[in-house]
Amino acid sequence: MTRSALLLRAVNVSGRNLVPMARLREVLTPELGEVSTYIASGNILCEQPDDPTAARARVRALIAAEFGVDTPVILRTHDALARAMEAHPFADASEKLLHAMFLEGPASPEAVETLEQRLVPGERISLIGEDLWIAYSEGGVHSTKLTKAVLDRALGVAGTARNLRTVRKLVELTA
Repeated sequence: MTRSALLLRAVNVSGRNLVPMARLREVLTPELGEVSTYIASGNILCEQPDDPTAARARVRALIAAEFGVDTPVILRTHDALARAMEAHPFADASEKLLHAMFLEGPASPEAVETLEQRLVPGERISLIGEDLWIAYSEGGVHSTKLTKAVLDRALGVAGTARNLRTVRKLVELTA
């Protein structure tokens, strides 16, 4: 059995896009079988769906219908999460400042060049497949110019970010 993580974008942040995890598990169990969640930021753990594209679309529709929140749903298998962890390029980065942004699909060809123009001193980025790694400066997420709008426009595809600690835990939970 292959386990996967369905990652929701920007739920339960600053009192907006509220999606209670207990109710979410109830809503998704008939669709996905045994479902668990990890922390309240939208990490759904389940068996790998037979049709990942259809499952992502169905989960997005169920969340919109039940909670009134339209959010991208990005799927990563255990193997994909483990490969992302192994491939991350910033071994010297502070764990709390290193994030992986998991993308819905391939980024636009000029994404990295466009984003590099927006980096603040001390920030670094690396696009590996459909994962954008961001090593934030000491000011963290609060001092970056890589806002949601900037990232969406440059990447040309939706994504959702998780810090290194959460990625590591998702690898463990999907094993």
